[in-house]
Amino acid sequence: MSTLHTINKSPYSNSSLASCIKICSKSDAILLLEDGVFGALISAPESEQLQQLIHDGTRVFAISADVKARGLTDKLLSSIELIDYNSFVQLTIEHRCVQSWY
Repeated sequence: MSTLHTINKSPYSNSSLASCIKICSKSDAILLLEDGVFGALISAPESEQLQQLIHDGTRVFAISADVKARGLTDKLLSSIELIDYNSFVQLTIEHRCVQSWY
C-alpha cells in the first residue's frame, strides 16, 4: 500500500520531516507544502536523508507556489519535483493513503 506523506512544517522548527523519512518506503511519496517546503532546501537539516530516499526510489514533491512565495526557487535540491495544486489532487488519487504530518 503506497502512502502520500504531506509535510507542512519547517524542519528547522519541527521534527515531522525527520519522523516521516524514518518510516517512508520507496513506493511512498512525500509532498512538501506551506512551510514544509523549507525541507527541500539544499541546506535543510534532513537534506542528505531526503536525497537518499529519492535515490532509493521515493518521489518527493513540493508545491511550486509555496516555494515561490518563500523565495526558495534557486535553493532547492535538484531532485525535488515542483507541482501545482491540481497535481497535488492527482497524487491523492494515485496513493491509497494520505498521511498528514504535524
